[in-house]
Amino acid sequence: MKIFCSRANPTTGSVEWLEEDEHYDYHQEIARSSYADMLHDKDRVFKPMAAAAAEIVEKNGFRDKIMVINKHSTEVTVGPEGDMPCRANILVTELFDTELIGEGALPSYEHAHRHLVEENCEAVPHRATVYAQLVESRRMWSWNKLFPIRVQTSLGEQVIVPPVDLENCPGAPSVCDIQLNQVSPADFTVLSDVLPMFSIDFSKQVSSSAACHSRQFEPLTSGRAQVVLSWWDIEMDPEGKIRCTTAPFWAHSDPEEMQWRDHWMQCVYFLPQEEPVVQGSVLCLVAHHDDYCVWYSLQRTSPEKNERVHQMRPVCDCQAHLLWNRPRFGEINDQNRTDRYIQALSTVLKPDSVCLCVSDGSLLSMLAHHLGVEQVFTVESSAASHKLLRKIFKANHLEDKINLIEKRPELLTSEDLKDRKVSLLLGEPFFTTSLLPWHNLYFWYVRTAVDQAPGARRRGDAPGGLAARCRCGVQGNSKMCLLFLLPRFPVPWRAGVDGAAPSSQDLWRIRSPCGDCEGFDVHVMDDMIKRALDFRESREAEPHPLWEYPCRSLSEPRQILAFDFRQLVPPRPLCAEGTMELRRPGRSHAAVLWMEYHLTPECTLSTGLLEPADPEGGCCWNPHCKQAVYFFSPVPDPRAPLGGPQTVSYAVEFHPDTGDITMEFRLADTPDSPLLSNKVA
Repeated sequence: MKIFCSRANPTTGSVEWLEEDEHYDYHQEIARSSYADMLHDKDRVFKPMAAAAAEIVEKNGFRDKIMVINKHSTEVTVGPEGDMPCRANILVTELFDTELIGEGALPSYEHAHRHLVEENCEAVPHRATVYAQLVESRRMWSWNKLFPIRVQTSLGEQVIVPPVDLENCPGAPSVCDIQLNQVSPADFTVLSDVLPMFSIDFSKQVSSSAACHSRQFEPLTSGRAQVVLSWWDIEMDPEGKIRCTTAPFWAHSDPEEMQWRDHWMQCVYFLPQEEPVVQGSVLCLVAHHDDYCVWYSLQRTSPEKNERVHQMRPVCDCQAHLLWNRPRFGEINDQNRTDRYIQALSTVLKPDSVCLCVSDGSLLSMLAHHLGVEQVFTVESSAASHKLLRKIFKANHLEDKINLIEKRPELLTSEDLKDRKVSLLLGEPFFTTSLLPWHNLYFWYVRTAVDQAPGARRRGDAPGGLAARCRCGVQGNSKMCLLFLLPRFPVPWRAGVDGAAPSSQDLWRIRSPCGDCEGFDVHVMDDMIKRALDFRESREAEPHPLWEYPCRSLSEPRQILAFDFRQLVPPRPLCAEGTMELRRPGRSHAAVLWMEYHLTPECTLSTGLLEPADPEGGCCWNPHCKQAVYFFSPVPDPRAPLGGPQTVSYAVEFHPDTGDITMEFRLADTPDSPLLSNKVA
């Protein structure tokens, strides 16, 4: 049976209805899961999905010994007529996430001890311990706070400062989970030893009530306490002889034997405010938790018992952490990136320029103002971003100098623009709805919509000459008049989808079949995931921050598709075919794609590779952006011998009516492998 699903298209900005299989969500969840990654984890306790568990039990000859109950544990009944005839004396679970308790481990254990297991049961794993380390890190702190932004102008330096309430905001309540091993030790200063914050004994009654745990310590050096790095380990047996840890390499007992994982990483927590610490002075780090979340505070003395639960979970009250995610904070705080925009704008802006800025929550309008243009308009379609920018403008005494418009850009009228004619369209481009790199092509659709509005024209066009092709739905608006006199190019003036074929060190594991796991045949699960990948939406590109996943580029980067923002979105598809030659030894597992934005003919910004690969293929990826990863199917086994030189052939088609990109990739040395075909929103 088919069903209709609504989807907001991030490229075109429209809402679409698509016909999907009734099991669409189920197949997408399986295809996007990390089940295979979990099985590749040699240290892990494995609990397969119930849908595949029964088949695996049957295939491995345990039908008479293992009964699969397809229920949540809180729904399981015990008794003669229940799911279990009696309470169990061994509790085997895997309920953990990167934060340990974020998947509901505490309430699930609490219920199990009360209703499902005997009082003196044994639990596997037996115990978990959460560790923390206090650090100072300008890089990680830039993911949580807005720094002053410096703008060099012909009249001297201007500084954009954050509002007071943004500076005082404790930040987003959710944990920041990353591959901490990929953060350079040069990016942080250790202020404390590794501190064991709290332990949970799973063989005893567990409480899901809020609690806090404090540890006194003396700072190893003076500095500014900003960030808490955290991880956990679990002891499988009561004696602690079998142990699994998520510790980063500098805290690992055997760094050479570390197990790579993507399902369990490490945690970064931000203190509500940075605080100065002095070497040798006694401080207290406090770990707070409720039934699902952990957070930290720094205190001068240990909290009294009656104060243990008074520290509330931090919640953003400044709007910025609701609008900007952590990579976006880092992107805005990147002074080198800001300087690149200033360099580009300085070459195109004139004293009489009237600028219209189109991006979500962007400070680009402030750069344009400080560079001395006559007038600046900026469009914010969401109430949250409108409120935040108004607050930032006020903190910088610009509320009367930059015109902030809360409206979708294609609905602009002459009244919104105070009857001024816009001469320059600016965009980062960045839109909060974008997941994949090319979703920010929404800028192109906006540029087309405003150019096609009744009465709008470019220099050299006859007045109203584009109105007949208007698709923005505002024909006949009597309030529209001549809005735009667009110059030779907007900023950015063009963009391209660039790509390369890397060999990933570990990321391939999330798509690689398992076959056998500790002597158990789990081909059933492999087949289930493979069937799920046959569904269109499940074969889409996956956004991954590749700075967290070491890889080597086996090919030189090349442009796959080009988009000219000086022109309107074309009525016909854009197509391209070609090959990428793998010039370095190794086996590629995927094609990686990103956007290159040409702000001006001389100034380019990349959302992917920031510089050419080194002679060995080492890559420097943009840390503020996610790149699009297309895994070849099947994922090549890196241990298999190479059959000779490889090339990756591709066929790409951009569909302007839907904003979709259809792509096909094939490894040339595996001609019999299925063609990887993706339709991407």
